[in-house]
Amino acid sequence: MKEEILKLLNEEGNLSGEIIDADVNDFASSIEEIGKKETEHIKSSEISKELNTKYVGKNLYIYKEVSSTNTIAKFLARNGIENGSAIIAEKQTSGRGRSGKSWESPLGGVWLSIILEPDVDYSKIPLITLATGVAVAKTLEKIGVENPEIKWPNDIMINGKKVCGILTESVTNFNIIENVIVGVGIDANLDINDFPKELQNITTTLEKELEGKVDENLLIKTFLEEFEEINELFSHECYEDILKEWRSRSYTIGKTVEIRKPFNEYYEAYAIGISKEGSLIVEKTDGTLEKVISGECVIKN
Repeated sequence: MKEEILKLLNEEGNLSGEIIDADVNDFASSIEEIGKKETEHIKSSEISKELNTKYVGKNLYIYKEVSSTNTIAKFLARNGIENGSAIIAEKQTSGRGRSGKSWESPLGGVWLSIILEPDVDYSKIPLITLATGVAVAKTLEKIGVENPEIKWPNDIMINGKKVCGILTESVTNFNIIENVIVGVGIDANLDINDFPKELQNITTTLEKELEGKVDENLLIKTFLEEFEEINELFSHECYEDILKEWRSRSYTIGKTVEIRKPFNEYYEAYAIGISKEGSLIVEKTDGTLEKVISGECVIKN
């Protein structure tokens, strides 16, 4: 049974309707049970040791290989897993970024998702992404990275190159948000030469920037603590405090950008700020201002 579950999760990223309908509780319990064992590189005992959080990361589910930690998190969230639970994998076979883009997730990176139960409406979801970016940046600062920056809306940059991506997804029921899944992928102990050629000039790793391997378990522990701290601000509606932290680390504000929207709508603009809702405020070439709620932002200079 366990082997069949892992095969489904690894190969498809979708859970079999037949198995779920037949015995959803056993299926969820099996996934939980598998996740309660340590892997070679990810150790719950090391992460949990002196973990200074109230709820984030108090329940850890660790897997050797899955299709996507967000996929596992969404399924477990629908089956009663506690707020703040973290799903971590050594490898992802079908890691995803925004707009369905694939995300390279080999051994040596940090791939995790956190399950949240925020009492918010859809308009606040972008702020969770921005808050997570702040948590990642502060984590990197604590392990010795100088001046990590946040590229709107969901990338963390070091020296102009991407080191981390964030994917926030909602679990809804009749248009009510039941859970928010926050997925984070950090290129930690990876060799940049193993990346696809088209990514090598725009991507970096912590090992490269710090000139040595990082402790993945310490990295995860530190992030969980930083994430809870910033999520507490979110929970208490201290949105301006989050935005202040974000603006101080912005890689986007003050640069010429290309905004890429669906249906091949592209235009250049100047990024002048971030709104209280988390939208990017840009000045278009005709002098008009626009709030960019979604889409891809490409830095031009």
